[in-house]
Amino acid sequence: MEDLATQQVIPANYLVQILIELKAQGIARSMRGKEGGYLLGRSPSEITLADVLRAVHGSVFDTPALKDPDCPSELRQAWKKLQQTMEEVAEGITFQQLLDEQAQKEKMYYI
Repeated sequence: MEDLATQQVIPANYLVQILIELKAQGIARSMRGKEGGYLLGRSPSEITLADVLRAVHGSVFDTPALKDPDCPSELRQAWKKLQQTMEEVAEGITFQQLLDEQAQKEKMYYI
């Protein structure tokens, strides 16, 4: 876990908190023992970016303007439209797609 935290440039204790949230939502699962660690809790094709954002942040996108009674209704509507669009896009991105894109990238030869 320390290696992953170092690679991602985040504190190890913050990574643990993220993994706890992912585990609570069934996105990750833990294995005990010498060969233990964390694994995906579901197939990569069943995990969306929206799932992860909701598990870690509570929502895909949020802004105080959505709940601010002083925010002009036109602006609040614009924020709501942005929120809906981001949720739709995040729901459409699966971990499998990200894995496939990475695999394609690794097949590329650069000269």
